[in-house]
Amino acid sequence: MLPTTSVNSLSQGNGALSPRDAARHTAGAKRYKYLRRIFYFRQMDFEFAMWQMLYLFTSPQRVYRNFHYRKQTKDQWARDDPAFLVLLSIWLCVSTIGFGFVLDMEFLATIKLLLWVVFIDCVGVGLLIATSMWFISNKYLVKRQSRDHDVEWGYAFDVHLNAFYPLLVILHFIQLFFIKYIISLETFIGYFVGNTLWLIAIGYYIYVTFLGYSALPFLNNTVILLYPFALLILLYVLSLALGWNFTRTLCSFYKYRVN
Repeated sequence: MLPTTSVNSLSQGNGALSPRDAARHTAGAKRYKYLRRIFYFRQMDFEFAMWQMLYLFTSPQRVYRNFHYRKQTKDQWARDDPAFLVLLSIWLCVSTIGFGFVLDMEFLATIKLLLWVVFIDCVGVGLLIATSMWFISNKYLVKRQSRDHDVEWGYAFDVHLNAFYPLLVILHFIQLFFIKYIISLETFIGYFVGNTLWLIAIGYYIYVTFLGYSALPFLNNTVILLYPFALLILLYVLSLALGWNFTRTLCSFYKYRVN
């Protein structure tokens, strides 16, 4: 059994939180606490964040069991420690610089690519996906008998970060070792290797996202989040039949961005 030191201990006699404690549990208060801790590296648990990154590859279910523990002890599903986001940002910067090196970009072009990837691909797209999933899950997936519960926006963003990390490692790190000598070749083996890495990366993103929302006990029909697998496999098969190399398209897009 997980600890159950919830906010019940902070409640008044009638079971309601006192005004001061209630204010501490608002979304705004939690967001302020989270953002404030970004500037205090000594308060971040980087060892635990690295543990999560490891288990997102080997056993992502264990990561979400920790989210259950946080809900019981701190009365919130979302992370209250930005260490994972900081480490992810470092990974993103290093891998993007590696991408610029593999594509023979100049220094300024690499910096421009880094800014694009961090602020548009990661932050911008991440905010859009998290907000969309937050709306969809609260609108259509909450059980009728659990209408007093809702998916925290911060948790939706955490689910995106969890799913984005394996995708980042596969496409922005592992793939780098194959681009020049295999994937860039205009042969079947070239786009087979590249597109297979894309299949694994996006498939992992879908799966980890599904695990994140299925971990919430007040949601139902979360299996629909696995439906994009069918479209992904269809697109993969079509790409092999048509000779469409996803990675070469990405590289061309990256070069177009910085020119």
